[in-house]
Amino acid sequence: MSLTLARPVRTTHPAVRTAHPAAYVPQPAARPVAAPAPTPRAASVPASPAPAVERSAPRVRAVPEGTEARGFVLYVGIDEAKAEADGTSLHRIVEALRTLTAELAPSAETYAAVALAPEGAGGRDVDVVRLALQDPAALAKQREEQGSGLRADADRHPDGVIIDISRKRVLLDGEPAGLTYKEFELLQYLVLREGRTIDRHELIDGLWSDEDDVPNERTIDVHVRRLRAKLGHYQDIVRTVRGVGYRFDRHADVSIRQASTPSPDVF
Repeated sequence: MSLTLARPVRTTHPAVRTAHPAAYVPQPAARPVAAPAPTPRAASVPASPAPAVERSAPRVRAVPEGTEARGFVLYVGIDEAKAEADGTSLHRIVEALRTLTAELAPSAETYAAVALAPEGAGGRDVDVVRLALQDPAALAKQREEQGSGLRADADRHPDGVIIDISRKRVLLDGEPAGLTYKEFELLQYLVLREGRTIDRHELIDGLWSDEDDVPNERTIDVHVRRLRAKLGHYQDIVRTVRGVGYRFDRHADVSIRQASTPSPDVF
């Protein structure tokens, strides 16, 4: 049987090292500290032998087919200050649970680990302990919450230009630029070839090759002029190279977002 006792703050126990201040990281003890208990009952050393226990009690929950239960973990969330206020200590709780386990199941093996967290980290003690000791369910919940936060952050845009190739949109200081489909295609063509000057013939071949109404070089200039007008005071990201064509220049306030797969117009 394996049980884990943990705490979310600095410990004075000589067998536990200080956790990293930036994350909840379980710290290995210099020697195992016996602890676990099979039931979350009061942690006090019994004054007399425990009453007989029904050995054939039904399992609390079924295990998946092809597996077998080999023990359990009991997460205990309490810091030193709360333990002291209750008239005990973490060490006494560990010893009481170890004693109880030995009485109920003499063949059981026990191991205790202490979970550390930065002082003042906040949150429920037991949740902090579960994360620090890498409880799969707690970690899955944390990933889900972080994913929700990232999705929310994606809709909050800082000042500057965001060219979102995956969503086919351009944001200027958080507001949509209102580009037409062809204007976005023109900007995207230049962005995906950042740093290279694209001549007008290449733009025509790349963006209008499948259309019946193929524009001339003068029409390309009109499209670029309209695109730059919609970019407002960020219009200089589309630079005119006299006698050659156009080029995308990325500034510090320009962010490019795209999916992991390359755009289909990159050859």
